[in-house]
Amino acid sequence: MKAPADCQTMQDLRVQIDLLDAEIVAKLAARAGYIDRAIQLKQIEQLPARIEDRVEQVVERVRARALIEGLDPALTEDLWRRLIEWSIAREERVLGQE
Repeated sequence: MKAPADCQTMQDLRVQIDLLDAEIVAKLAARAGYIDRAIQLKQIEQLPARIEDRVEQVVERVRARALIEGLDPALTEDLWRRLIEWSIAREERVLGQE
């Protein structure tokens, strides 16, 4: 991938954004695979889908990482809370905790 400053036209920039979006979607799909495994392990360990301490731990970590990367931590938290809620809902459906 090119650095943003190396993009000389909007078309060039859009190509890079599209490539990055594809990587982000692939990473989200990989994360969903870990959620699927978490469902299996939570069944074995008899854990609930929602573990509030873990939710807050994840949010704190992504906010801190956002600061390091120069990204708005509030935006990052909003995105991750939505992602976490989607993940928990997915777990609850399988675990029968809806």
